[in-house]
Amino acid sequence: MTGQPDSPLPASIRAAWGRGDRPTRGPKPALSLERIVAAGVRLADADGLAGVSMARVAQELGASTMSLYRYVAAKDELVALMVDAAWGAPPPAEPGDGWRAALARWAWSFRERIRHHPWGLQVPITGPPLTPNAVAWFESGLAALRDASVSEDEKGSVVLLLSGYVRSEAALVADLDAARFISDEAMMSYARLLGELTDPARFPAVHALLAAGVFDRADHPDKEFEFGLTRILDGVEVLIAARGPAA
Repeated sequence: MTGQPDSPLPASIRAAWGRGDRPTRGPKPALSLERIVAAGVRLADADGLAGVSMARVAQELGASTMSLYRYVAAKDELVALMVDAAWGAPPPAEPGDGWRAALARWAWSFRERIRHHPWGLQVPITGPPLTPNAVAWFESGLAALRDASVSEDEKGSVVLLLSGYVRSEAALVADLDAARFISDEAMMSYARLLGELTDPARFPAVHALLAAGVFDRADHPDKEFEFGLTRILDGVEVLIAARGPAA
């Protein structure tokens, strides 16, 4: 995002919400905000966020760089809209789902979108959600807790906790994947090196893992994600139970 909630909203973000001024007469412009954002997403998917510049986006569209500034005032605005478009809208709710199943689906779906466009994790978070799809994800997470016996403030905290976990785990997996560390061979090599470097008397807990063969193979990232997600949802369940029946 490009601005704090109490600051004037950039024109490009307003336009993404359909709040911008659009001409009602005359020829259709050759460019549009949607085309510019889509071109930026294509470049980021191909070359990473470092491969995106206003000049390259303009070249992708066969336009001049200056023409882009009629739609987006700065690169950081474009990048915010690129992330919003790349991660897209949340999946529709499944009728009959309880809060736990709904939040689990929310987390898995959000993780999947991030893993398809991991460059989005490089964009700093500068404030609460303001772009259309980001707000839709926020709404979807809150809606999952609609009938749970927690306060509105706690609902927001649950969604923040869950989104933070999803982003953190996705970033870790992306880093390890880039380093080619998610393999049985890499883990066994790590286990051997750790065994050589550490003294069992000083690191008894580490050597207990080594002796148990924990590092003999690489766990699938989905397994690790499921473990953390289940622990978080267990904690939310304890909170809901402590609050008593919903009104």
